[in-house]
Amino acid sequence: MFQIKGMHCASCVMVIEHALKNTPGVSEANVNLATETAAVSFDPKEVDEQKISSAVSNVGYQAMITEENKTSDETGNEKRKELKKLKRKVFFSLSLGALILWGTFPGLTNFAPGFLKNFWVQFILAAPVQFWAGFSFYRATISALRHRTANMDTLIAIGTSAAFSYSLAVLLFPMVFQGLGIEAMPYFDVSALVIGLILLGRYFEARAKLGTSEAIKKLIGLQAKTARVVKDGKEVDLPIDQVVVGMVIRVRPGEKIPVDGEILGGESSIDESMVTGESIPVDKTSGDTVIGSTINKTGTFTYNATKVGSETMLAQIIKLVQEAQGSKAPIQRLADLISAYFVPVVIMLAIATFVIWFDFGPTPAFLFALLNSVAVLIIACPCAMGLATPTAIMVGTGKGAEHGILIKDAASLETAHKIRTVVFDKTGTLTVGKPVVTDVVSASGILSDRRSSTLRSKTSSLRLKEESKDYILKLAASLEKGSEHSLAEAIVQKAEEEKVKLEKVEKFKAIPGHGVEGFIGKQKVVLGNMRLMEKEKIDISLTRGPLARLEGEGKTVMMLASDGKLVGLIAVMDTVKETAREGIEVLRKMKIEVVMITGDNQRTAQAIAGQLGIDRVLAEVLPDQKEAEVRKLQQDGRVVAMVGDGINDAPALAAADVGIAMGTGTDVAIEAADITLINKDLRSVAAAVNLSKKTMRTIKLNLFWAFGYNVVLIPVAMGALYPFFGLLLSPIFASAAMALSSISVVSNSLLLKRVRV
Repeated sequence: MFQIKGMHCASCVMVIEHALKNTPGVSEANVNLATETAAVSFDPKEVDEQKISSAVSNVGYQAMITEENKTSDETGNEKRKELKKLKRKVFFSLSLGALILWGTFPGLTNFAPGFLKNFWVQFILAAPVQFWAGFSFYRATISALRHRTANMDTLIAIGTSAAFSYSLAVLLFPMVFQGLGIEAMPYFDVSALVIGLILLGRYFEARAKLGTSEAIKKLIGLQAKTARVVKDGKEVDLPIDQVVVGMVIRVRPGEKIPVDGEILGGESSIDESMVTGESIPVDKTSGDTVIGSTINKTGTFTYNATKVGSETMLAQIIKLVQEAQGSKAPIQRLADLISAYFVPVVIMLAIATFVIWFDFGPTPAFLFALLNSVAVLIIACPCAMGLATPTAIMVGTGKGAEHGILIKDAASLETAHKIRTVVFDKTGTLTVGKPVVTDVVSASGILSDRRSSTLRSKTSSLRLKEESKDYILKLAASLEKGSEHSLAEAIVQKAEEEKVKLEKVEKFKAIPGHGVEGFIGKQKVVLGNMRLMEKEKIDISLTRGPLARLEGEGKTVMMLASDGKLVGLIAVMDTVKETAREGIEVLRKMKIEVVMITGDNQRTAQAIAGQLGIDRVLAEVLPDQKEAEVRKLQQDGRVVAMVGDGINDAPALAAADVGIAMGTGTDVAIEAADITLINKDLRSVAAAVNLSKKTMRTIKLNLFWAFGYNVVLIPVAMGALYPFFGLLLSPIFASAAMALSSISVVSNSLLLKRVRV
């Protein structure tokens, strides 16, 4: 993978790909404008990385191996400096261009100071814009021409130079133009404003692309820096890059697990949410596997390192994100192809115009040839094409931002309106991502339900009252107060909400994989799963029905016992978000298939899906398999959107045609996504698709007008009407038409503000 510097347009992509593919030993080259990277497949026996970089340099660009930039912020800092410099040029160009326009535009001139109407003052204002702010166009053009290629910079340089040169000629030789019956009126405002507006579009494009590499950097930042290695009975802290397979590593509570491995001794509860996206910590014991970069919550344990470096799960996720981001959509290739032909065609038409008029035109043939070829270049200046997409994106994304929908770039807009399948991650996306107590069931209540009302005794009634919701919460929360498990936090929080007074607990003991126990007064209280009840020989036969019902609803059930007798059940569940069902219903009305993907077991997954009205469920999917599941859906010919929030969702978000991240999710997921929902509202998924449709319709209309304007008026500028009507399109009207096309494109884009999201 190579980082490419100096790309500005689709033509640049075609030039670099052509240069790479023609390099001996290179079998495939895929250049991505959005990520500014080139993925190159080559035979190391025939060509090395240095020669590949030289091939890119030979056509006027720079190629750097991305591996060298992984651990530094050098590339990001350079881009930020370039962005600041570009911002200054935009402000400078548009400010001076506006002053020139003030002194030349009909109506505005009535209120302009006298010195702005002076043509020499206009020249002095336009010159620095042309040759300082627009220097990058000239540099790129010279480099392209040196290698017998052309890009959009070439056309911009030639077009603005033609407008500037024409204006300078009018300024220096006004009598010549007056003799030809042409008003000696310079148009320095055209060259200055064209450069300013093109630079403005590039500024917004560069700002949008600045964060594309941040996802990889943040993923790398999650890796542990050191590992506590057990060597000859001693513990030594080693840098992570010195850890090798087979080393024994000790991890203490609160520490980050350095690399992947298998537990040798000890037990603990591990928070794997940063990799799996699941909120509830996982209990681990001897023989279980652990994932590098996850957090050890409670116990201390030693484990054997089984995967290090590029083999760890986090490293594999990083690789998947890189590969997915470096891929290219077919529609982008089509746009590259059209743009690659447009530039040389316009240049050839301008040359052809000069030759035809010089050879066959009336006297003075040279001036007719010059004026008509200049008119072609001015009329074909890609200002409207340069503004067609950026202005629509600016307005469309601004409209989305007002409603909490952040759209990263044009590529996502080109695809989002075609979405036919939306894949939702469960935890943290469809659900809140934090477990809460949903049910408190009394054992006496279960018993009383089984008895006839005529058989209820006074003792039973007192027992039922004693084992009320508050009583069960008091015992459970008092016991769990000393635990760090997330399920314990849910119980304690519920007790606090119900304002239940807690009791003092003595001889507290956590039993890994089972639950907790302790003494409240003289009562021995235990809280945990079925295995703990069996260990304590507590009869739970009466709870089989309610237990099955609660678990069938996708809830985690804990059993509370006191002095050897079952007291009640407490069910905890990660509840669905308020807007989830409505958001899914809107998508279904749009005839978009909805799929839920999760690492949960099939029963829990189906329970959540049933609540939301989702028919298709992909359950028990491992973190590194989500991206593969998205690929499978794409193979069916569907345009797929992935909605997620966790680090484990990042590869799937990047691989999907459109990645949609929840604003409450991890930074990595947000960086990997094309669209971010900062409003936390799942109804915004459908709103984003609708906004994409409206924005893409505007972009297509803009491009149709921009290309149509050239198709219709370039022949007119060449003199197609002269043989029939004796009409020629002077550079004056060519400049006006070009300005009108830009105004039309911007005005059409502004209509997006009226769209309802």
